[in-house]
Amino acid sequence: MAKGDKDKYTDKQKRKAEHIEESYEDRGISQEEAERRAWATINKESGGGNKSGSGRGGQQSSRETGRKASDAQLQAARPR
Repeated sequence: MAKGDKDKYTDKQKRKAEHIEESYEDRGISQEEAERRAWATINKESGGGNKSGSGRGGQQSSRETGRKASDAQLQAARPR
């Protein structure tokens, strides 16, 4: 396993990392590199570690909303 303790991650995050790792290995990436990339992907998507709880679901990334952050700024700047 890569450096670092993975105890702070949820079971869902661990399963997702495993699937991502397997996908990379199927493409011919080494096991070590595949694992590193998988956890980097999990960290990028979730901010890393277990972050569940009340008040944690308010923000969505631009990837989830399908919009760029600048789209909202452009709408606000347009004259009416």
